[in-house]
Amino acid sequence: MTHSPIAYLVPLSPNLEENASIPKLPLSNGQNTIGRNDISASDKRLSRNHLSLTLSLTSSTITVEGTNPVAVVKSGKRRRKLRAGEKAEIIHDDIIELIPGNYFYKYVLITPNSNLQKRGCFEGRENGIGESKRKKIREGISSSSKVEMESGGPPTNCEEEAIRDFGVSEDELALTFRLLRVKELPAWANTSCVSINDVIKGDILVAILSNYMVDMDWLLSACPTIAKVPNVMVIHGEGDGTLEHMKRRKPANWILHKPRLPISFGTHHSKAMFLVYPRGVRIIVHTANLIYVDWNNKSQGLWMQDFPWKEEKKPGKGCGFENDLVDYLSMLKWPEFTVKLPNLGSISINASFFKKFDYSHAAVRLIASVPGYHTGANLRKWGHMKLQSVLQECTFDNEFKRSPLVYQFSSLGSLDEKWMNELAISMSSGYAEDKTPLGLGVPQIIWPTVEDVRCSLEGYAAGNAIPGPLKNVEKGFLKKYWAKWKASHSGRCRAMPHIKTFTRYNGQKLAWFLLTSSNLSKAAWGALQKNNSQLMIRSYELGVLFLPSSIRRYGSGFSCTSNGGPSMDNCGSLADSEELRTTLVTLKWQGTSDSASKVIPLPVPYELPPIPYSSEDVPWSWDRRYSKKDVYGQVWPRTVQLYTSQE
Repeated sequence: MTHSPIAYLVPLSPNLEENASIPKLPLSNGQNTIGRNDISASDKRLSRNHLSLTLSLTSSTITVEGTNPVAVVKSGKRRRKLRAGEKAEIIHDDIIELIPGNYFYKYVLITPNSNLQKRGCFEGRENGIGESKRKKIREGISSSSKVEMESGGPPTNCEEEAIRDFGVSEDELALTFRLLRVKELPAWANTSCVSINDVIKGDILVAILSNYMVDMDWLLSACPTIAKVPNVMVIHGEGDGTLEHMKRRKPANWILHKPRLPISFGTHHSKAMFLVYPRGVRIIVHTANLIYVDWNNKSQGLWMQDFPWKEEKKPGKGCGFENDLVDYLSMLKWPEFTVKLPNLGSISINASFFKKFDYSHAAVRLIASVPGYHTGANLRKWGHMKLQSVLQECTFDNEFKRSPLVYQFSSLGSLDEKWMNELAISMSSGYAEDKTPLGLGVPQIIWPTVEDVRCSLEGYAAGNAIPGPLKNVEKGFLKKYWAKWKASHSGRCRAMPHIKTFTRYNGQKLAWFLLTSSNLSKAAWGALQKNNSQLMIRSYELGVLFLPSSIRRYGSGFSCTSNGGPSMDNCGSLADSEELRTTLVTLKWQGTSDSASKVIPLPVPYELPPIPYSSEDVPWSWDRRYSKKDVYGQVWPRTVQLYTSQE
């Protein structure tokens, strides 16, 4: 095979989805022969010289060779069977069945100006990279090396690799979020992505780490900075067995705290970091457990913003962000501890301590859940009722009237249609510019299929972190909601999602976007009881809500770890800067903004609009048996599970 392909045969599954577990077949200019040995199949119905494909930049043909072979070419809606000796023209995106109903491949041109490259899920899987790498690929070991096409390389604005162009200035980082780096992906897919050492850095005086799962050994080795922080508290949700190990492995000065769970089957599930610096506080809300696989193998999201200390002479009023933050932290009831801080002396670290910072330029709203039976004034303080109350205060463009919703998450609770309607009502709140309600949106649930998990970077092992019990997944009413995890533009088709997001969209524009720890469950979001007068929540959760809003033209520019950015007044705000209206869009948005608005790209890892499941797609259930081997040659369940989660 040549090392200068102008096209590929891209392997497909029987439901005609790209099959990332099988290498693509490169095709060069001139005649190419495809047969049994090329696709590593022992099927004797395949000849060694089954097909020949004659390619040029202007036209291409396929010919069935030998005496017995039969093939099918599907072009658009036309399906043509070819017998021995017959020839047909083929064009980009035609589907070829080497044997009718078996061995499906798509013919994909990669000529220099075609703008038709379909790498995304197949990066690093070109067959012309040498036998040793090809062997690793067949064994399921992902190649992260970038293979540039000799016929011109990738287009500069390829929609399939939209994350390449994602970049935000330092003073506007808080207006969006970042994806976490994935170890096995090529460099382009990790553009502007972050690792744990990108956020936990600098001269940290106090660190409060909130999470569900904590691998103390991994955390201390992966992030040496945290071991040097003089005061650290870990708020966690681990069980007794892991807790004993954490106690043995933690540094002596660290405090461990597991918040009280007043209702059974709840968890402390919030994922956040609160880092106190001499200059201010850094608040990070994210979706990853503090374990290796979450920070290396999965699709995850992270938001971060730094806030300065308030002036003693100008304490200022609280804002929505501050009130929500302090209210949430007070519910954790951690044991107060005393630290010595520059210019402040000895001070108690409790929820009220966080009132000492200026949140007036917070770019998001906090949406939290805390366990309990919430009534009266607290009914709209937590869970989906909090989201409803915030959205009801907002005005959105008229184009979002009755626009659809997306629920994307990594754990599926026991649901019913009544509760799904309850959640949709909250998610559909808000008003249009003409002062009328936006109206009920129809949700879609983005959830990996069995094939997605089988062909993922981790194979079936990824399914341990996608706990969807069969009894929950197979409920009949859910069928109308299922949509596919497709993430070519972010390079994350095979990096299974642990990120949790909820949004309302129209095309590539977003009315609002929520990055959260909350999965789709009553435990996380709460369920109304007693004629809608009480909200019952089981778990602690935390998320950040991105809304269209007015911002300063140059952002606040404040950083706890650097002195750069625009000149600021003592409160961390910009003097005399112009305000702009923000518009939230995905990375695939292609439009222009006027001088009075600021377009904020959010790196939504999956594609909008979501593609509904086909009749062949099966939603992943982690307690079902799968005998078809994954990319590592394993079946499911495995005898030794590498990762377990009860999220």
